[in-house]
Amino acid sequence: MASSKEYLQFVLGQLSDLDEITYRAMMGEFIIYYRGKIIGGIYDDRLLVKPVKSAIQYIPTAVYELPYEGAKEMLLVDEVDNKDFLTGLFNAMYDELPMPKAKK
Repeated sequence: MASSKEYLQFVLGQLSDLDEITYRAMMGEFIIYYRGKIIGGIYDDRLLVKPVKSAIQYIPTAVYELPYEGAKEMLLVDEVDNKDFLTGLFNAMYDELPMPKAKK
């Protein structure tokens, strides 16, 4: 099942206090970038983030879910209604995320 543009717009609205939030559509889903780094994505109208140490500490009760068949598990973010929580989560994760690979 593909994610809806409405859910994407809702999540982007919740992240509106952050600079440089971008996204890219990919096979009916959306990859979310924060200041150029992939932080997670929207899969089947669920916000999933990379399971880096800072994210696990920020949401210790998070459930691991697969974004799609054959992918690595990611953390399900349940508190998408809490704008401050999302902003804090993305800020906590940023330094730990790898820089994107340079294109040849």
